[in-house]
Amino acid sequence: MAELPKDAKDLFDNHVPEALEKFPEKAKEVNAIYCFKISGEGGGTWTVDLASDPPACKEGDAGTAQCTIEVEHEDFNTMLTDPTAGMQLYFQGKLVVTGDPVLATRLQQIIDLTQA
Repeated sequence: MAELPKDAKDLFDNHVPEALEKFPEKAKEVNAIYCFKISGEGGGTWTVDLASDPPACKEGDAGTAQCTIEVEHEDFNTMLTDPTAGMQLYFQGKLVVTGDPVLATRLQQIIDLTQA
């Protein structure tokens, strides 16, 4: 198993792009465009395009997301270590999903790729 990212910046700048390059067919199975807006220390904004060929992860909001995830960095880290935390955070109002909520349920597939 790969080492866990130290923060969201490390995840989206290093781990996700490496996983997309290594497993493009798995990423394309998700076939969606996400925007992650992680606030706080170690956070930032990234667009993860799993519908393009090849799939890509770029800093910033490309304005094309089908699902946008907004969360504090501390809560995001909790989600990385505990896959069940996302739903709890959502119902507590700490995780905001805009766009297609069904796509948010596929997020674990992205995280799993970075740990393969």
